[in-house]
Amino acid sequence: MHITLDRHLSTPLVQQLSEQLLAWIERQRLRPGTRLPSIRALARSQAVSASCVIEAYDRLVASGWLEARHGAGFFVAERKAGVQRDAGESWGEASDGRWRQFHEGHGDVLKLGCGWLPVAWRAEAELAQAIRQVSRGAAEALFDYCPPQGLASLRLQLHKGLARLDICAEPERIVTTQGASHALDLLVRTLLVPGDTVLVERPGYYNLYNLLRLHGVRMLEVPRTATGPDLAVLEQLLAEHRPRCLFINSLYQNPTGTSLAPKVAYRLLELAREHDLRIIEDDLYADFQEGPATRLSTLDSEQRVIYLGSLSKTLSSSLRVGYLVADSALVARLAELKMISGIGTSRFAEQVVGQMLANGSYRKSVQRLRLRLAQHMAKLLGQLEACGWEVFCEPFGGMFVWARVPGRDFAELDALALEHSVLLTPGSAFDPQGRASDWLRINVAYGQDVRAQAFFQHAGRPSAS
Repeated sequence: MHITLDRHLSTPLVQQLSEQLLAWIERQRLRPGTRLPSIRALARSQAVSASCVIEAYDRLVASGWLEARHGAGFFVAERKAGVQRDAGESWGEASDGRWRQFHEGHGDVLKLGCGWLPVAWRAEAELAQAIRQVSRGAAEALFDYCPPQGLASLRLQLHKGLARLDICAEPERIVTTQGASHALDLLVRTLLVPGDTVLVERPGYYNLYNLLRLHGVRMLEVPRTATGPDLAVLEQLLAEHRPRCLFINSLYQNPTGTSLAPKVAYRLLELAREHDLRIIEDDLYADFQEGPATRLSTLDSEQRVIYLGSLSKTLSSSLRVGYLVADSALVARLAELKMISGIGTSRFAEQVVGQMLANGSYRKSVQRLRLRLAQHMAKLLGQLEACGWEVFCEPFGGMFVWARVPGRDFAELDALALEHSVLLTPGSAFDPQGRASDWLRINVAYGQDVRAQAFFQHAGRPSAS
């Protein structure tokens, strides 16, 4: 068995191992019932932990390629019709925000435009320690329901963190959610009815578009510039349509990476007051902040701004803990809807996050993330420029770069990317109407992978046509 694990790649060793095991099974055309090396033997030969091998084998069992026999080990499973590679490897984001299937030859792909951090970057040890501490604590953490507004201890920690951002948010004005998407859903169902009109940024968050469309809410598009929403377009739309809300990323906007300029922020709040507009500020990437930043919530003196945050991007996509800050009356309505629609949030997850906030381990982990992202951002921007790419703006933080290659459309880039085992997220996914775009979202955390580097260089060369 020839397997080579590269510890310099951002791809986790577990993923590398499972992918190479699958490739070996296919290459050798192993018959069903063939026994694979023991956990101990494979761990020794690859200089990895036994838990790494176990997880790699478990992934192949879950995807139908292996079967586990108690006391005997792991064996190649009987082929079944429709069995394919792990869903996370064989599906990619399509231009309309849904998933499209790849043919089997592209199972091992780098998701260059994904919206999450590599597993290897996460605070695995700190998270595991917090889980153990909560598990050994009071039994209610494991068995009881969570209060409607969320755990008081977590809301207190969130209050302290928001105060450091100069956001006035007493614990009574905070309600916890299952991530930022859940917070958006609660707000849409509480504040809007079918037929209402709202303002959204273009490009922007495709799941928000889908949510608004689901609830029959009409979207008016405001182009995003390097300094924030296009104010001229915004003023015209406000005068003509009197929309109910504006949805906005102030900091490290998804997908452009742009941040709100102070002058634009002050004018936005003036317009909100003049037109009785609510602003929903999605600050999903707040903990990636490096240096000074402008937020509408810090400037808002009339409580027109509803603030959203989440710890899922920085901590764990599986640990769904988010929150929002609003006036007390709205918080009461949101907490009631939260209980009616889902019987609250996870008490255990909120205990774990609260533990990490209280003992300082979360703060230390995001400090490491910020430094690592900043280093990768600076390096990637230089590389893209050297390869002939155009960047929408140079973000001063966050995880996204919005870029394109002049003269190449998405179809051409997509085909070239697949040749390098790279999966792109097209610009059309971030358009409210799904219109074609030659812009791409690039996650800087994956930009130094050798597959991404080869793609950047080849895509930047003049097209043969």
